[in-house]
Amino acid sequence: MSRPGQGGMVPVNGLGFPPQNVARVVVWEWLNEHSRWRPYTATVCHHIENVLKEDARGSVVLGQVDAQLVPYIIDLQSMHQFRQDTGTMRPVRRNFYDPSSAPGKGIVWEWENDGGAWTAYDMDICITIQNAYEKQHPWLDLSSLGFCYLIYFNSMSQMNRQTRRRRRLRRRLDLAYPLTVGSIPKSQSWPVGASSGQPCSCQQCVLVNSTRAASNAILASQRRKAPPAPPQPPPPPPGGPPGALAVRPSATFAGAALWAAPAAGPAEPAPPPRSPSAPGGAPTPGQNNLNRPGPQRATSVSAHASIPPGVPALPVKNLNGTGPVHPALAGMTGILLCAAGLPVCLTRAPKPILHPPPVSKSDVKPVPGVPGVCRKTKKKHLKKSKNPEDVVRRYMQKVKNPPDEDCTICMERLVTASGYEGVLRHKGVRPELVGRLGRCGHMYHLLCLVAMYSNGNKDGSLQCPTCKAIYGEKTGTQPPGKMEFHLIPHSLPGFADTQTIRIVYDIPTGIQGPEHPNPGKKFTARGFPRHCYLPNNEKGRKVLRLLITAWERRLIFTIGTSNTTGESDTVVWNEIHHKTEFGSNLTGHGYPDAGYLDNVLAELTAQGVSEATAKA
Repeated sequence: MSRPGQGGMVPVNGLGFPPQNVARVVVWEWLNEHSRWRPYTATVCHHIENVLKEDARGSVVLGQVDAQLVPYIIDLQSMHQFRQDTGTMRPVRRNFYDPSSAPGKGIVWEWENDGGAWTAYDMDICITIQNAYEKQHPWLDLSSLGFCYLIYFNSMSQMNRQTRRRRRLRRRLDLAYPLTVGSIPKSQSWPVGASSGQPCSCQQCVLVNSTRAASNAILASQRRKAPPAPPQPPPPPPGGPPGALAVRPSATFAGAALWAAPAAGPAEPAPPPRSPSAPGGAPTPGQNNLNRPGPQRATSVSAHASIPPGVPALPVKNLNGTGPVHPALAGMTGILLCAAGLPVCLTRAPKPILHPPPVSKSDVKPVPGVPGVCRKTKKKHLKKSKNPEDVVRRYMQKVKNPPDEDCTICMERLVTASGYEGVLRHKGVRPELVGRLGRCGHMYHLLCLVAMYSNGNKDGSLQCPTCKAIYGEKTGTQPPGKMEFHLIPHSLPGFADTQTIRIVYDIPTGIQGPEHPNPGKKFTARGFPRHCYLPNNEKGRKVLRLLITAWERRLIFTIGTSNTTGESDTVVWNEIHHKTEFGSNLTGHGYPDAGYLDNVLAELTAQGVSEATAKA
């Protein structure tokens, strides 16, 4: 057993550089949309370091060393990565680690994603895994780093402690990250004058140089024409009028007097999207960038000023692609118009409509064909099963002559003993015994299935780790709470002739039980009550009935780490998507969405919730 230890980082001084004459490994990292620092590869880091040595004020074209990073450019002055095709900007940093750690040895730990590709772990996790591996620990718990995963070195696999799902992981040798000694001068902001040295003639460098030239032209034009800027007004108090926008300088171009209003507040909590694997796939919260909603102007304006007559307005595209102008095109067009001395304004993107108009109590009606208007769940109202061996034997048949194939749980051959031999002992379950699941026919070591069941919710059900077929009635770890549902006299976009089913989930904060990641520890419940919407038609009512069953089986929510905020020990959605946006679909969690009802029915079936099982 192993718990995460020190990550092997070298102490740094206030400027972000280690002390003089201390050897350390340099790893460049970019900040993703979940506020996680993701490392560039060693090859890319060597390229960035080489450019840094030649010109600490220059730009790094990542496509010169990695064909997959062709759209990306790093500006060393502002320490931001710019994606040319979307206009997205992300912070980057130069981090330092001990030369004896994983990056100093060129060791990379990766996990296999749903597409079969290998994804590198964050650098601190990679170092922690390598430390445990070198100490020959059989397994590693990552919960103290904010991840509900267990790493098993004997089977080279990663297991989700909540869903019990396993993924393969691997350790490979790569190029060691660059080594440096001493400090490097602090980067300065972009110079207005021309840079020294021969510029690169590739298309990406030409774009960077032309962008800088346009930015410099804006600066020079503002120095000639712009009057002294008045002091900025204080931000509006909470709950102020929608038009009271707090303006502040944009970080899109360092030193340029571009002003941007902060983006609208967070939307109603909804099931998070999957994290993109490539850097720059979506904007980072809290960063000013070219595709951020909000007015941006080339001259300082007051918070309440409107667009002057005759000034061209460019509406900026929303994140889900529902705008008329691409953000990168809008940004570059604004730069060119400003460079030519023409005023321009990027208009605010429309706000999502999260809630319906107010509804009186007399207008709220029960849903036809669905008894009641409320369901409550308690801590452990479902009967627990017998011992793990009895549950596994209930759904399996012994195989006398197993094929020479891998057991996908322990990754050992079925003709050999289970990988859990010596780790897990159960009377009557020999490590070489193999069984076949009744319906799907997939084969595993009995000891492996006993181990999988023992690490799960232990509710009497078993889920095939290969095809996800469920044996028995699957239940989850949803905390106690209340689910309400009723009709409101308003229609959803795309369902003009039907009323709307509104679902209200409410879960209070509490203490985690034995089935949760950290028993006895407090958990938070952010964003409750959460409102969700379905059309009041035949399929919508069918979805509601199955959602009620899923709620009673504690499958709608679970306790884990939020993919949106990174907060651990909090209530999160559990792989059954809901629509939390009532009158629009700007966030991707609203209507119209022609395939949503079929998709959520498929998600419910994957959790073992269908009309057949609901009636059983």
